[in-house]
Amino acid sequence: MPAASPVILILGAGANVGQHVAKSFASKGYKVALTARRAKEAENTADQVNIQSDLTDPTSVINVFSKVKTLLGAPPSVVVYNAGAVTPNDPKNPLSLPLTDFTRDFNINTTSAFVAAQQAVLAFEQLPESASKTFIYTGNITNEIPLAPLLDLGVGKSATAHIIQSAAAAYKDKGFKFYYGDERTADGAAVYRDIDGEAHGKFYLELAEGKVQGPWQQTFVKGVGYKKFPRA
Repeated sequence: MPAASPVILILGAGANVGQHVAKSFASKGYKVALTARRAKEAENTADQVNIQSDLTDPTSVINVFSKVKTLLGAPPSVVVYNAGAVTPNDPKNPLSLPLTDFTRDFNINTTSAFVAAQQAVLAFEQLPESASKTFIYTGNITNEIPLAPLLDLGVGKSATAHIIQSAAAAYKDKGFKFYYGDERTADGAAVYRDIDGEAHGKFYLELAEGKVQGPWQQTFVKGVGYKKFPRA
């Protein structure tokens, strides 16, 4: 019997990075699960399912993983956490940010990502040795450089970078890979709003196809791939 198709779960499947990552993995035979607050579950097919999820509620992530296994017949071997949130703050008074905004955005940027990583480990433990077993978090430069009006985004990315670094070291002997993806310009600067979804799709597939854990912080450049830069 032919091997079952592998499954990728993309949490936060927006029109740019999320959709391009889905397209890249689908071209390699993956079944795809996409989550978003406005996901259209009526459009589900045998190979691609849409799951409604509000990542301000970290407990909702557990239900997402359960639905993926039910709908696609297997737990995900690749999990991409692509959700992010920010409430711009007064750069001269960053601590004026309301607690409700800070907490909501931290749930999306970090707490739900933590739960997703927990659930990914449980999923990976159910899979055969040959499976990819890769978790990728879409980050940015704010874990290294504070951007004055983006306090809560930087806090969330920094906290999750720590989670990814810890998991990459702890689980590498099990063959589980954890990565913090961070697109940069050729000189190492932030891409800001010029995020290239297609480049993410190609690069994330390369990370998933890798056999062993590479550097946890995957700074990469469009058309080049991984490139190590001095820490900012």
